[in-house]
Amino acid sequence: MLTLYTAGLMSCSLASHIALEEAGAEYRVTQLDFKAAQQQSSDYLKINPKGRVPALVTERGVITETPAILFYIGQTHPRALLIPGDVFAIGQLQDFNSYLCSTVHPNHAHGFRGYRWSDDPTVIEGLKVKVAQNMRDNFAIIETDYLRGPWVLGQQFTVSDIYLYTIATWLESDGVDVGAFPKVKDHRIRMSARPAVQRVRATYA
Repeated sequence: MLTLYTAGLMSCSLASHIALEEAGAEYRVTQLDFKAAQQQSSDYLKINPKGRVPALVTERGVITETPAILFYIGQTHPRALLIPGDVFAIGQLQDFNSYLCSTVHPNHAHGFRGYRWSDDPTVIEGLKVKVAQNMRDNFAIIETDYLRGPWVLGQQFTVSDIYLYTIATWLESDGVDVGAFPKVKDHRIRMSARPAVQRVRATYA
């Protein structure tokens, strides 16, 4: 059985949790308490030396990083159709997920984890200044260039939709009005109505 390590609704690990539920996978979840620094415990660091979530424990070993976990879940549960069959569409999926991971997520993290980039309190405070604008710029690109509708890749629901939904739920905390992005807002509403999403969110209540 798969074991997923998560850290609550506002963590990117939510995407992996939803993907497992959408896939109909057999899994269990261990939620870490970041306030208690459980991600830095010696036991967890043996699982993921990065001290972060998500981490997915499989029978063959551990996979970390959201795009990799999402792709693994989709590939190992083909009946769920969470990964497109066309190689170019797979490339587009990887393109989008990489953008979320490498650009959008770090821009969000500047608002509350600036210590990853500097030890200088002034610099850490300075990083917060651009969070809202950077996230607006990122989501403008998603709105106009990525999100085809009704799903990211068009008609097929994929793991990219799960990932987008997870990060889009952070917008208000970043000082961004999701109403400025009608397609993203509609996508978030559509995702919120999915039974798998509702089941997963209920586990964190």
